[in-house]
Amino acid sequence: MRKLRWAISALIVGLMLPLTTAVLAEGALVEPTGRVVLTVSGKIGATNSGDTAQFDMEMLRALPAQSFSTSTLWTEGVHEFTGVPLAVLLEELGISGGTVDAWAINDYLAEFDVARLEPDVPIIAYAMNGKPMPRRDKGPLWLVYPYDSSDRYRTELVYSRSVWQLDRLEILE
Repeated sequence: MRKLRWAISALIVGLMLPLTTAVLAEGALVEPTGRVVLTVSGKIGATNSGDTAQFDMEMLRALPAQSFSTSTLWTEGVHEFTGVPLAVLLEELGISGGTVDAWAINDYLAEFDVARLEPDVPIIAYAMNGKPMPRRDKGPLWLVYPYDSSDRYRTELVYSRSVWQLDRLEILE
């Protein structure tokens, strides 16, 4: 019975591993095959392009996802956002401390203390209402919080960290 449980556990892990991580055993990331939508640089433990980690949409979708519905200051009505939690992405890259500078395409910058990130919030949203977000609609990536779920997500600081058209992260000490 013990061998059967072990075999089933090994099978489950083997099947789930490609779905839950983009990191290979040797600390290197798989290389993106599609258009790069996010580049991470700085103090990172896993790379796939020189000293950076580059992600295409498929790689981000392979990471554990979080979804929630919320209204925003910048859109009409309530929308469902889906994406990878920022903390999860950083963990995949071997980052457990320091600060993260989140940059938008237009060079807008927001800073995060890695130690103060919540496990599920914010998310790097890659879908709104189940569809990819085009650049003109704040995409393709948007750091989003569940604003409607708590007053703590409706502050000037949180709003200033809601970076749309996110395209790069820099990890600092």
